[in-house]
Amino acid sequence: MDLQILRWFQDVAEGATVTETAQRAHLTQSALSRALARLEHEVGTPLFTRVGRTLALTPAGRVFKATLDRTLDQYDLGLRAVAELVDPERGVVPVAFLHTLGTWLVPPLISGFRETHPAVRFELRQHGEEPILRNLLDGVVDLVLTSGDPGHPRVRWQRLLVEPLRLAVPANHRLGRRKRVRLAEVADEPFILLRAGYGLRTLTEELCARAGFSPRVAFEGEEVETLRSLIAAGLGVALLPPPHAVLSTTVKPAHHLAVTDVPAARDIGLAWLADRQLPGASQAFHDHVLRHGPELAPATYGRWTSNV
Repeated sequence: MDLQILRWFQDVAEGATVTETAQRAHLTQSALSRALARLEHEVGTPLFTRVGRTLALTPAGRVFKATLDRTLDQYDLGLRAVAELVDPERGVVPVAFLHTLGTWLVPPLISGFRETHPAVRFELRQHGEEPILRNLLDGVVDLVLTSGDPGHPRVRWQRLLVEPLRLAVPANHRLGRRKRVRLAEVADEPFILLRAGYGLRTLTEELCARAGFSPRVAFEGEEVETLRSLIAAGLGVALLPPPHAVLSTTVKPAHHLAVTDVPAARDIGLAWLADRQLPGASQAFHDHVLRHGPELAPATYGRWTSNV
């Protein structure tokens, strides 16, 4: 059935004459009458009966109209919802990001964007690299903030900044008074790592290999701040991003040392699907992140200047 014919049927069923409806639709009266006849043929029974010069609904017509009214109302609501979703000033931006970026990078990016787009809403998801890539590929989110280029043929990625990694050790550790360390110096120490599948876990193993050893895993976790607390409790060491907030703990926080013998750093960037046009609000946030993301790096971080 043609949606427009259904709207013409609705108009006539609500009391308009065929002539009036035809004029509003810029049709001849005979063309509209033929369209309504085709609709009745598809339904399989007459929907109108003539009463003098007007058309009145048959019992079947009344049943059909009651259902049609609800259907068209839902259709119109869907159109309005989609229009709001893609409106760059009123839409929804679904974003996934690494847990570690939620304490310092994501909040100022969103607050800065909402200064010029106050009605835009955000749907936020925090995961490791593999889950947020799946969210992107499955269409659950439009944008992801992650470490390193995912290297997927459907994904475009732009570096924002370079985040250093530090060797985190307990405050009373033998290296606790140092500012710098060679990673090889902790080859025999117990390591606290994220679980397999997290990018930081893979990078840690690669850097340890470059330093000439494989890390001896004492504990595995799923959040960097949990790892930091385990280190503060004296349970091991780890390569972690510098902390961006004071941890609430009853023990002295972990001590973070610069690593000198291997390039201990990771790229932080924005990724999106190359084969999909972003909705208006997501495109606007994409442009904002590429423009302002590098400005949010602490002075100790490396920076990448976007062309946007």
